[in-house]
Amino acid sequence: MRNKYIKVTHISERKTREIIRLFSLDIEAKKTAELTGVSRPTINKFYNAFRERIGEICEAEAPFENGEVELDESYFGARRVRGKRGRGAAGKTPVFGMLKRGDKVYTQVVRNCSVRELLPIIRGKADTSAVFYSDGFRTYDGLVNYGYKRHYRVQHSDDEFAVGTNHINGIENFWGLCKVRLAKFRGVHKHTFVLHIKECEFRYNFRNQNIYLTLLRNFRDKPLKLS
Repeated sequence: MRNKYIKVTHISERKTREIIRLFSLDIEAKKTAELTGVSRPTINKFYNAFRERIGEICEAEAPFENGEVELDESYFGARRVRGKRGRGAAGKTPVFGMLKRGDKVYTQVVRNCSVRELLPIIRGKADTSAVFYSDGFRTYDGLVNYGYKRHYRVQHSDDEFAVGTNHINGIENFWGLCKVRLAKFRGVHKHTFVLHIKECEFRYNFRNQNIYLTLLRNFRDKPLKLS
């Protein structure tokens, strides 16, 4: 059976389109299995393949060559953990984000939020003409030494959150959307966490487009392979 969206599968094109449509509507795998009559393990394979391709799409995007870019990190994991709180809290996974105002966001799961970890990401996504906005986190202290001359900061520690255009409200709003969305899964496996973060990024970046049609075109041009 030929399926223009999936390389090898016993699922029909019609059924595949229905699975893609439900995924695009952010319907959970369990519910999609019930609605389509396809087994949950098979739906899980479809969803995993969708998210892997979405990750590729996101990595191919480079919206930060110039313009106004907000920088921030967020930590994902259990709500209550013992030990250190705030940045670097025990048991939490750090994610770095860059948001170009009026455009798109880029995320990357990182080992830590040191200069050595974050600067290569920034340099790979933004040229020196970009205007940066961040909080007072010390990792961002050295940006000017790498040619980024326009860097403005808000000092959250001094209860400063917005002074005119000097704020990081956009990226902070994105983190909030991510956490609300991920909460519905009641926990995400560590090995799939990065795919879920990239899906949040994709849904944000394509929020003004028809995600279903966008994915259909992409899968038709480059059919998926289920693992």
